[in-house]
Amino acid sequence: MLVTKYVITSSESNILPSDIAMKIYASKYDVTVKETCFGVVINGEEDVINALIKEIRALDPSGIFFKDRGFPPGDPRRCRGRRGGGARPGFYMIESESKILPMISRALAWEGDVPAIPEKKRPLPIGRLEEIVKEGLS
Repeated sequence: MLVTKYVITSSESNILPSDIAMKIYASKYDVTVKETCFGVVINGEEDVINALIKEIRALDPSGIFFKDRGFPPGDPRRCRGRRGGGARPGFYMIESESKILPMISRALAWEGDVPAIPEKKRPLPIGRLEEIVKEGLS
């Protein structure tokens, strides 16, 4: 079964989309590759893609992310050339998701102690607020 995946790099990663594309081109795998501004789109047989994902992830385990894509590269239902230009459907979602990837990368790479979560402050009970107001008035 053919599958298509996005390979998206965090902006803090030392790995560029071109590095990933070159790794794929140099590999033994028979896949279709398309470089994008966020990363790479790969299309091929599911078992081949899964093996390739393991190799790509090894380049930067906390800075490279994968996402399923419903259509292969160049599919006329999503191709901007056939739709009259503009952003392709899903572009803005990937754009917004890519903004939080640096935080996710740092969290995945964190090796120190887990910081304590501060206790949330609770609102002042109404009875105590009334006491404070009465004390202030006297």
